[in-house]
Amino acid sequence: MGIAVWGAVVGALLGFVLADFSQFGFIFGGALGAGLGVWLRSAIRQEIGDAVRSALSGGITNAPSAQPAPATSAAVRPQSEPARVVTKPVGDAPKIEESPAPGTRSAAPFGAPLPRRLEPSPPSPASVFMGKARDWLFGGNTILRVGIVILFLGLVFLVRFAAMAGLFPIEARLSLVAAVGVVLLAIGLRKRTERPAFSLSLQGAGIAILYLVVFAAARGYGIVPPVAAFALLILFAALGCALAVMQDSLVMAFIAFLGGFAVPVLLGGRSETPLGLFTYMTTLNLAIFGIAWKKRWRPLNLLGFVATFALASLWGFSAYEPQHYLLCQGFLIVSMAIYLATAVLYAHNTPGKFGNYADSTLLFGTALAGFGLQVGLVHDRPFASAWSALGFGAAYIAVTAMTIRRGRPEMRLLNECLLAIGIGFVTLAVPLALDVNWTSCVWALEGAGAFWVGARQARWVPRCLGLVLQAVAALLTLAEASSALSAIPLANSGFLQPMLVALPMIFTAWIMRKPLDHSGSSWAKGYAVVEGGLRQIWFLGGFTFVCQSIVLEALRATPDARFGALQVFSTHTQVYAIMLGVLGAMTLADGFGRKNDWSVAGWPAKLSLPFVSICLLLAMIEGRHLLYLPDILFWSAALGLHIWLLRRQPVSVWTHAMHVGGVLLVTALVADCIWLGIESGNLWETSWAGVTFLVSATAILLLLVQWPGRAARSGSPADFSWPLNPYAKAYWLHGAVVLAVLVYVGALSTCLVAEGVTDPLPYIPLLNPVDLSALLALAALALWRKLLQAARPRVETVQLVTGRAGLAAMALLAFVLANTIWLRSAHHLLGVDWQTDALAGSQIVQSGYSILWALMAMGLMFLARSRAERLPWLAGAVLLAIVVAKLAFVDMSQVEGLARIIAFIAVGVLMLLIGYFVPIPPRAEGTKEAAA
Repeated sequence: MGIAVWGAVVGALLGFVLADFSQFGFIFGGALGAGLGVWLRSAIRQEIGDAVRSALSGGITNAPSAQPAPATSAAVRPQSEPARVVTKPVGDAPKIEESPAPGTRSAAPFGAPLPRRLEPSPPSPASVFMGKARDWLFGGNTILRVGIVILFLGLVFLVRFAAMAGLFPIEARLSLVAAVGVVLLAIGLRKRTERPAFSLSLQGAGIAILYLVVFAAARGYGIVPPVAAFALLILFAALGCALAVMQDSLVMAFIAFLGGFAVPVLLGGRSETPLGLFTYMTTLNLAIFGIAWKKRWRPLNLLGFVATFALASLWGFSAYEPQHYLLCQGFLIVSMAIYLATAVLYAHNTPGKFGNYADSTLLFGTALAGFGLQVGLVHDRPFASAWSALGFGAAYIAVTAMTIRRGRPEMRLLNECLLAIGIGFVTLAVPLALDVNWTSCVWALEGAGAFWVGARQARWVPRCLGLVLQAVAALLTLAEASSALSAIPLANSGFLQPMLVALPMIFTAWIMRKPLDHSGSSWAKGYAVVEGGLRQIWFLGGFTFVCQSIVLEALRATPDARFGALQVFSTHTQVYAIMLGVLGAMTLADGFGRKNDWSVAGWPAKLSLPFVSICLLLAMIEGRHLLYLPDILFWSAALGLHIWLLRRQPVSVWTHAMHVGGVLLVTALVADCIWLGIESGNLWETSWAGVTFLVSATAILLLLVQWPGRAARSGSPADFSWPLNPYAKAYWLHGAVVLAVLVYVGALSTCLVAEGVTDPLPYIPLLNPVDLSALLALAALALWRKLLQAARPRVETVQLVTGRAGLAAMALLAFVLANTIWLRSAHHLLGVDWQTDALAGSQIVQSGYSILWALMAMGLMFLARSRAERLPWLAGAVLLAIVVAKLAFVDMSQVEGLARIIAFIAVGVLMLLIGYFVPIPPRAEGTKEAAA
């Protein structure tokens, strides 16, 4: 865990200093550094594991017997005495075998299976997590680590305090800090044999402190000449390299260089020239390159790469001036050369199963980061970015030629990566010098060609390059999408540019429709998995650009002498043109897919209903209606194409859902026709407009009860034609469920909210749009519930509707309707304001409530007597009890005068009638009571 702890140390220091010595910066930086350290540790272990596996596999293949590896862990972790277990073989004397103690390795030969009783059970995720947390907290020399952290913080505080107080000359302060670093380094060297872990930690801390002192003396205080500082930095870098290589310690090297790269952040400041910073980082990079000549330490290479380009970018964003151009250009070229050479050395020194490994992060990361900085340097110079891309491409191709000339087949992967980067930079020069829109078309065509060649030659690298080129072309086309200004239809940039990206993508998807051959290497197998996952995505991407071409053509404008530009189509006509164009493309793709057994080509057709619904919404926003001319012609064609596509879809859950959605689409179209009548009569401020959607939904629900309801009652949908066969259930059950919910909620909200404005007609209770639509909705819901009860076979999932719960919901709607009929009548006929406070405080309304509820209770009780059922009578009795309570607690105190008199008298008379005519019915044990 040394790397994780040192990552936490450095992160805490950086956060502490950058956050102006705040506690939050210390904690946050430490957590971030620890996370990076854990990641680095896993990367190191992965590299070691790969090397061990490679060595083991090589030994098994090439040698008849492998020598046992030295047990290096024995020097670090003491072995306990093995337990002796007595076993009795058949036909022989008892035999004593040694069974390894828990926590030790079995002495069985490599490849021999262990006895089943010795196989440990896999640990649970919780135990693994707790174990790692415990190891992180208590593993290793915790006292040493905490001591180094405290010491380093103390030195930073000492320097800062001394500088602020002026207690000692700056030379004395820096000498004291340097002396501490030298002492740590000396102690670490003395203990390198006795305690290796202790030694490496002290050596790393000592070298980091020496880096800090030299950089501060030269850059911060100017007491050491630049030449001397440069020499000292070279000396310390060489010392760190030598110690790391001598002790074969990646951790030592990582600590030393991490501290070195942290120095500019800790003590950096503004300077007139970046010469000191660039010289310092170049020295560190050369040291890393020197280590890479002999060692395969990938984490160290990545540390140098990330730190160099991160610090350079940070300085460039904050302090770059045009006079720094030549110096920055030279530093960038040197850094690119160092890490490109480091990547080549890593590939040269790292054999693998299918050839030498190539560090893709270092190869591609150096190219991308370096070119990003280069573009930042020359962005204000004409064509400089294009020339830079050509230069980068030439450099990578030259390195490729050099590595190919050596004739080592195991370097093939490195050569292919270098060549791909070089070709990519050469290709990138095209958009940097020309129009980016047409460049994306060239890239898309070039990518399709590269993919086709790779498919013919069974090579994955050209295919990958082709997909990358097409993806970049697609992103550029999306970013630069705009309608064209042209008098020529179709033959304009708005239509042709997306189409020239779409066609190569569709062609590539056609090639990818079946698995393609490859070399069989691990990289090729990994790429094959990615390529298989992109088959459908690539076609859908191409179809998306076809739709973009249609949209941009519909939005095209023509040059006009007076207005500059004139839209070819009006706004609503643009919507219809896009709708018909995209539906036509869906139809062609679906037909091509069916003819050539290419299922993904039919996927866009599955979205015809959502697309038509969006177009309907846009047309409504533009104030267009279905019954307008020529809108009805466009809608007829669109709905015809949608039905054609829907009929050709295979039976599936999605197709079933599209039939359900069609019910909602038809409901919206009927509502649109009614809205046209409302608009023609200028009735938007009345309740006629408020019940439009409720009426349309109710009408479609009644249609579903009568039309597909026949199939539900017959129990044999096969006797009917399409779409009832096989989608009858999508209409009378699933589609009707959605409509029933909408109708119920719509009727309930209409009753509660609608004022009942019936202009130009007078208000008549029951004979007004609100009451009529609510009564119609209640009737439709009752008929649909009856249909569900008669459906064959019986649907168990709708028992909530067909049972008492559904009956109670309808009773609630009827109760609310009756009460709101009285409220609207009181408002229109008796002059009560349509305000919540006014209605609730009205004595007339409260008295009317009492009488109305009493009448409803009496009606329930008469119904109970006629049907010989107790349940309705009990419901009426409960309602009557509520009326009595209301009279006692509400009407008695709030209602006065004639209203209270009428309420009490009316309720009293009704209760007398109830008591006389409908006493409580006796209990019935028959089937009728059970059914109720």
